[in-house]
Amino acid sequence: MAYVFSPSDLVQVAPEIFILSMACVILIVDLFLDDRRRYVTHLLCQVTLLGAAVLTYMLGFGETTMAFSGAYIHDAFGDVLKIAMYVVTAAVFLYSRDYLKDRNLLKGEYFVLGLFGLLGMMIMVSAANLLVIYLGIELLALSLYALVAFDRDNKTAAEAAMKYFVLGAIASGMLLYGMSMIYGTTGTLSSTEIAARLVDLGSDDLVPIFGLVFIMVGIGFKLGVVPFHMWVPDIYQGAPTSVTLYIGSIPKIAGFALVMRLLVDTLPGLVVDWQAMLIILAVLSMAIGNIVAIAQTNIKRMLAYSTISHMGFLLLGVLSGTTEGYSSAMFYTLVYSMMALGSFGILLLMSRSGFDAEMLDDMKGLNRRSPWFAGMMLIMMFSMAGVPPMAGFYAKLSVLAAVVDIGLVWLAIVAVLFSVIGAFYYLRVIKLMYFDEPVDDSPLGGSADVRFVLSLNGLAVLGLGIFPAGLMGLCLQVLS
Repeated sequence: MAYVFSPSDLVQVAPEIFILSMACVILIVDLFLDDRRRYVTHLLCQVTLLGAAVLTYMLGFGETTMAFSGAYIHDAFGDVLKIAMYVVTAAVFLYSRDYLKDRNLLKGEYFVLGLFGLLGMMIMVSAANLLVIYLGIELLALSLYALVAFDRDNKTAAEAAMKYFVLGAIASGMLLYGMSMIYGTTGTLSSTEIAARLVDLGSDDLVPIFGLVFIMVGIGFKLGVVPFHMWVPDIYQGAPTSVTLYIGSIPKIAGFALVMRLLVDTLPGLVVDWQAMLIILAVLSMAIGNIVAIAQTNIKRMLAYSTISHMGFLLLGVLSGTTEGYSSAMFYTLVYSMMALGSFGILLLMSRSGFDAEMLDDMKGLNRRSPWFAGMMLIMMFSMAGVPPMAGFYAKLSVLAAVVDIGLVWLAIVAVLFSVIGAFYYLRVIKLMYFDEPVDDSPLGGSADVRFVLSLNGLAVLGLGIFPAGLMGLCLQVLS
């Protein structure tokens, strides 16, 4: 295939170019700033995210267009996910600022790596070519490896980063091998051409099936679903909480985009095969995630297994193979990123210099220390458990409805049962906050802007549960 470059293609990737350019500028500017003026770096990052959001909005929500000879797709689906990622990234940087400052970790590298990781996710969201998808995945992965090991003096973080790097390299190799088998069968890297040629091949050729198996390994690792979940608890626990906040929220949006671009857009001809694989991954993830989380005493590790179970729920919407299912999975992804953002944000707010709020016992008596933020954490836990009227309830209900609509009633029943089991460890956190004596009576820290945005975060989760139609309608619109 001959790739033809057109100057108009640059317009389609203006947000990506802006993020890349500003990340390089921030990296250079930060060299001339001392620790007292590091707030300038943070401010420049927020301006960068605002500028990217404006560019995306100005270019977006029109007709679907292709750029760079079909390697890049610009559509409303990608625009919505990108704007969501900008908002979540801005909140991550804001929540992390005081935490990093208290530990002398407020360095430009954290923000620059965060922006480069965001750039990788933006590429994944708009990729319409196997090579471009892989480029985005690796850019994100390399940024995350460095972020996990960001605290150089922390041996636990270094060990977690090494585990992440080794397992990530294996998963990337599997994914690349699967892509090479698809390429060898179809003779093209273009998602649209692969989809068309696989339909022509029919179901007799086993090579694409084997390629799909290896691709599912890569997708499973990136989402952190069972049995490719072994890195999630160790990385969540070992990384600094500010990095765990980043890993636990934004990449989940990109992971959903990866599933849509690779399976739905590229391999629709193999829908029967990947649907069966997703059923297995979803059931195992909901089972292992919810059951093992009960035994955890570290809240970051507990939330890691919670993430695994939530990714299983997300897959329920995708495996339905319907527009309603895809939109419910998209809604679930956006809501989950908000819930994870708020949960880890509360942990950052409770932490202070020389102390990290990581154990379940650290949650004891939070209501006496701060009734308002205990209420915010209660909203997050109820939402994750799927208790009405929180957004998590409607998110779970929508994916269950999509599964029932295709006749997999038994799968919906299994999901409900594991969701009931999972409610135990969320309610345990609420019990510790409201019914136990506080271990530490000191007031919560956090600057006024962090407290304000964190409050908006919690109220948004509650509001989306009461009025879900707007966001759900948007998801349906961009996927129709």
